[in-house]
Amino acid sequence: MSETLNPLINLGISCFFILSLRGLTFPRSAYRSNLLSMIGMSLTLLWMLIYCTHPFLVLCAIILGMIIGIFVSQKVKMTDLPQTVAILNGCGGLSAFLISTCAILEENLDILDTPISAVIGIFTFSGSIIAFAKLQGLIKKNFGNLNQLLNLLIFIILLLTLIEYALHPDIQGFLIISVLALLLGLTVTLRIGGADMPIVISLLNACSGLDSATIGFVINNQLLIITGALIGVSGSILSFIMCKAMNRSLLTVLFGTTSTHTETDSYDRKHLVKTGTPTEAAFMMENARKIIIVPGYGMAVAQAQHILRQLSDILINKYKVDVKFAIHPVAGRMPGHMNVLLAEADIPYENVFSLTDINNEFSSADIAYVIGANDITNPLAKTDNSSAIFGMPILNVSQAKTVFVVKRSLAGGYTGLDNPLFYADNTIMLFGDAQKITAEIVKTLEH
Repeated sequence: MSETLNPLINLGISCFFILSLRGLTFPRSAYRSNLLSMIGMSLTLLWMLIYCTHPFLVLCAIILGMIIGIFVSQKVKMTDLPQTVAILNGCGGLSAFLISTCAILEENLDILDTPISAVIGIFTFSGSIIAFAKLQGLIKKNFGNLNQLLNLLIFIILLLTLIEYALHPDIQGFLIISVLALLLGLTVTLRIGGADMPIVISLLNACSGLDSATIGFVINNQLLIITGALIGVSGSILSFIMCKAMNRSLLTVLFGTTSTHTETDSYDRKHLVKTGTPTEAAFMMENARKIIIVPGYGMAVAQAQHILRQLSDILINKYKVDVKFAIHPVAGRMPGHMNVLLAEADIPYENVFSLTDINNEFSSADIAYVIGANDITNPLAKTDNSSAIFGMPILNVSQAKTVFVVKRSLAGGYTGLDNPLFYADNTIMLFGDAQKITAEIVKTLEH
């Protein structure tokens, strides 16, 4: 009976994930899509309990995973969401590697599926750990000049070892393959710069999905094959979209050279910086016709999205100002980071625009209010071909009549690059905590 029902049930459950993925492309349907994916996962676990040979052990594992998941979800801040995604990608890779290892230990020395799954899994795990450590600030040293010959050497040895394993499968060969894949994940991810980290996260997400699909072939699980393929393809598409947004190729991100700038220039040009006060900013805002707000990672750190909602409501309702939000594709630390934060503050979707939709409007804006964004507004992307972000499309905030930049200091962004925008003639710096600065502006506008 189960042999007849199994394919049909797997297909039915997969439909929940397909519909969920489709709905995530629109902000308004994202909440409903998450519910569909939760239903799909719940049905998956229920069917697994019915179909598996050791339901008690599986139930214990499910309960343990739920406890850990609930605990972590309560502790994780919105600013730490990218790190969480990175570590969850790593957990997916590690689980696939462990399943492959169990298959090997059971002398299921498959010449293709098992070692490939192990390679992708352990590569995803080690790469995700490095991504997590970089995002968390545990690794601050620059490894941009890490010799690419080392990566090429490890890759060639890994490829030759896989061929040897296919011809003569044994446990020793599997261990060598695993160690080499682990090292490759470390060395490849270590040298990738901070500006490319959103691409790395989406790419590792694609790897975890591909690994799930491969494991599905190893253990003959159709549901894993379908869902893993969905994640792998969607993650790959997102990676290419992010590359296009940064005007870079995926090969350049993974294997290209990276360059860095020091922040010494900012100290030489401090005398060019014009500073202002929240009161002055409020006066100019209430007399403006059009204001474009540009959120960045600093907004996430200060948790200023809610006070930004109050600011936009007052400007729209009381002063009849046209207020829009401009989101760069790689703002924050992962794709969609800023969109999630603005949605959390119930900022209307119709007021939020992507780079391609709003970039031409900065020239007609009276004020650009940049709150904690740096690299995505840095003119070096257009003017300095030695810059790590050269060629990356940026938000044209400098074209606004007046630019207010809210930052704690003149320090560079995640890439460490100095930002000439801070010294522009039409830029006024508001130094301090983004939430406090914006709250003072709101307080002034209310009176």
